Amino acid sequence: MKSKLILVMFSVFAIGYSQNELSSKLEKYMDAQFAVNDFSGTVLISKNDIILLKKAYGFADNEWKVKNTIDSKFSLASVSKQFTAAAVLQLAENKKLSLEGPINEYFTDFPKGEKITIKMLLAHNSGLQMDFDELYLSKTDLDKDSVYEYIIKKPFLFEPGTSTAYSNIGYYLLARIIEKVSGQTYAAFLKEQLFDKAKMYNSGITTNSTIVDKMAKSYYFENDKLVKNPYINWNFNIGHDGVYSTIEDLYLWNKALFDSEIILSKESKKKMFTSYNDQDFGFGFLVNPFYSQNHQLIAHDGGFFGAMTSFNKFTNDNILITVLSNNQSKSYYIAYGLAGICFGKEVELPYKHIQTAVDAKIYDQYVGEYENIKILKKENKLYYLDYDIELVPESRTRFFRSDNNNTTVEFVKDKKGKVTQLEIRKAGIKEVKVKSKKV
Repeated sequence: MKSKLILVMFSVFAIGYSQNELSSKLEKYMDAQFAVNDFSGTVLISKNDIILLKKAYGFADNEWKVKNTIDSKFSLASVSKQFTAAAVLQLAENKKLSLEGPINEYFTDFPKGEKITIKMLLAHNSGLQMDFDELYLSKTDLDKDSVYEYIIKKPFLFEPGTSTAYSNIGYYLLARIIEKVSGQTYAAFLKEQLFDKAKMYNSGITTNSTIVDKMAKSYYFENDKLVKNPYINWNFNIGHDGVYSTIEDLYLWNKALFDSEIILSKESKKKMFTSYNDQDFGFGFLVNPFYSQNHQLIAHDGGFFGAMTSFNKFTNDNILITVLSNNQSKSYYIAYGLAGICFGKEVELPYKHIQTAVDAKIYDQYVGEYENIKILKKENKLYYLDYDIELVPESRTRFFRSDNNNTTVEFVKDKKGKVTQLEIRKAGIKEVKVKSKKV
């Protein structure tokens, strides 16, 4: 099986590798993601202000076979949160609000509103539930008041400030606070204070009526078949979502936010890029999350039906990796693989997985715990972590996840034929897990 795998290995900083060679290696990886995993979207990678790769793949409109282009606009999903956070920090800079101020200053009857601060909303420490998508996926006629009344009836997950839980509701409330404080709509404020200042003229806030030039349609998988995105009420899917943009505009945003004080002061950026809890949440970003590959990383991913997005800034390396997809391609995995390439890791190119029939009796020796990974067996099938993720064999020792072609596992034996390790490749990057010894 090994002979069928194509490996790409290089060092970004090694003497003898040119700029063109590096760009070529990145492009080969993305071309394989397109050819093998049907990636649809755009990607931009830069280092020290030099564009290493900027390319479009797939279709902006599957029905008319209109191809994506570099200037195709994509829904950003939760990558939108960083813009909401930046807008709030701007208002704080201008003394229009206080990050430590309670939200009952803006929503007088909000439960526990005297305990929830704006900072808690920004860092996901408010105790508010994850979402209210049952409303903005509904075609029921809604207004702000009815949405608000629905939200305040949701029970808290914990007392405000005592724990951490990712909350889209919190960022929706921040969007409404921006409107209350500024006297402008969320869309108008972001255009004036963020997009125009960063010269992001191809970015904006999605609505249900406005025709947006070169906007890519989004598609997701249902019963293994690509279908159109459902109806979304964009009047209420804002703050945590709602921004559309292009990879070139996000490059400009990267420049304006990280390399200047056009958007925020140094003091405000320090607040934005600080981790406030054990889940690595800053304001609108994650700060050095577990997938940082031991490099300083400010990042956020997004995913809502067909829109899958990833924005990654490796600050010490001055590397930007942005991947935007409109067909549910796993942009966060792809960005992880691209980062590995940039850091000189051995990265396996995507390849077609072909299921092979094997004797399930061999699975018994694979079952066990490999550090934080549990391998299970049930009814002659092998599973990863739990019984929802089947491992499909492509050889006696190598398997791929049924839910994610970008992850493979291989069981490694010692000289005595005993399984001692598990090699996991995520987006082509190898991780080695040692099997726990039975007591």
